[in-house]
Amino acid sequence: MTSDQNRWPKSVYETGSEPDPRFTLANERTFLAWIRSAIAVIAIGVAINELGIGGNATLRAVVVAALIITGILIAVFSFVRWAKIEKAMRHSKPLPSLASGIGFAIAVAAIALLVALLTIA
Repeated sequence: MTSDQNRWPKSVYETGSEPDPRFTLANERTFLAWIRSAIAVIAIGVAINELGIGGNATLRAVVVAALIITGILIAVFSFVRWAKIEKAMRHSKPLPSLASGIGFAIAVAAIALLVALLTIA
């Protein structure tokens, strides 16, 4: 039994050849940075809810839900992106582009606008 048979996800580790460990570790650090960002976004949503920020309860609920959903999406996205990059490195292929980055940038900007509206309301 090779070490690759004990690693998960098998769809990543059972293909191609082992890349330079420095690149794998860099990919892992990037994944963890995305996870930290997801936790921060979720924590901001929880904090806004618990502190009762803003006078409009409906708008607060929308902002909190948007923040928590965005945090969850960032966490899922980060794992999918990690796997795609790891697989590309294992096959010596070009790394995938960050096409969804614009979507996250727009989502964060929209949520920032909602938070601003919440603090004025």
